[in-house]
Amino acid sequence: MTENDSRAVGQRIKELRRSAGMSQAALATAMSRSESWVSQVERGVQPVERLSVLQALADALGVSVREIRPEASTPDEPEAEPVPSSNDLDSLRVTLTGHPALSSLFAGAPHPSASSVADLRSCVEEVWELAHASSFAALSDRLSELLPAVEAAVRTAPADERQELHELRARAYQVAAASFVRQDEADAAWVAADRALQAAELAGKPLEVIASLFRMAHAFIRQQRTEQAEHAATSAVEALTPRCEANDCPPEELSLLGAMNLVLAVINAREGRRTATHQHIERARAIARRLGEDRNDFDTEFGPTNVELHAVATAVDLGDAGLALDVAEDVDASGLSAERQSRFLLDVARAHAQRRHVGEAVAALLEAERLAPEQIHSHHLARAVVRDLVQLSGSRVPKPLMELAERTAIA
Repeated sequence: MTENDSRAVGQRIKELRRSAGMSQAALATAMSRSESWVSQVERGVQPVERLSVLQALADALGVSVREIRPEASTPDEPEAEPVPSSNDLDSLRVTLTGHPALSSLFAGAPHPSASSVADLRSCVEEVWELAHASSFAALSDRLSELLPAVEAAVRTAPADERQELHELRARAYQVAAASFVRQDEADAAWVAADRALQAAELAGKPLEVIASLFRMAHAFIRQQRTEQAEHAATSAVEALTPRCEANDCPPEELSLLGAMNLVLAVINAREGRRTATHQHIERARAIARRLGEDRNDFDTEFGPTNVELHAVATAVDLGDAGLALDVAEDVDASGLSAERQSRFLLDVARAHAQRRHVGEAVAALLEAERLAPEQIHSHHLARAVVRDLVQLSGSRVPKPLMELAERTAIA
């Protein structure tokens, strides 16, 4: 949705609200949203793109979805998926296509020695480090070599090595799935997460299965397949909760349970379900307190700090910019990866944009770009907030913002 589209939709919502004799506060109550969110929607600062949110607005106003957005899909028509654009993971996407190791199906293919298995494990650790740094171009090159190698190895290695190789295969596909989500390649993320699930089960590693579901849920969120995302996350929570009630529950299991509650918080925030969002944030906080430290089990970076980062992000999604900024004031994300720090600053910038604080939002974006430039240049939320800030600036766009818009291909 363009800036002009957002303004036009906001104006129609304002007119429909007034025709219905409703105040912004009344509409906010009917939507289970904040009054500030309604104000931002009507000003065109907060775009309304999800069909479920449009339908909720239409129901609250007593009109059809098409009266708000004439071009919107009806519930019987699926929402169109965005066409993928060229990005730093293009070579990895090609690698994911077709059979992962076709030559290994033929006789005579060599199998890896014990040292080559160790090399594969080192490579998996390396690509996760690149993912946490949002170094997508380098990650794409390394994973494009690693995935065929580990796929060939698992098919040709001695039986006593295959369990470990299946685990490495699962972790390699998990990093592929995580990276595809961050670069808005949700369909490829789904394929990678599905392969990770299969490999994790063959490895006999149920926690790796849960970690793969974590990646799959994020792929579904990015595809706007809320029901599937919620099912994936809820099934994991239901499996882990009884185990985590024990006082001696391993921290790795607690981390995964906490991470899945954060997934559910994100889902509920995107759907505008305020109470459920806060419930899952509080559950994650309680789990983080049990852990007592920031960890990186299964590369989720779950811990007290990451919970607060999600509290900021979900508050922004709900239109509660004030709450987001209040929480952000007490967050020190310096101990987390560059990717997490950059995403936190992106959410801070989104909150400032909702409050029309152009200078503060630009400062947060520039710091986020310094930490993880590839993420900020390609992430759909970063590009959206840059567009919003340019719109808010009118004819006097600050030079740093204009330069950032050029780097993100907005200007």
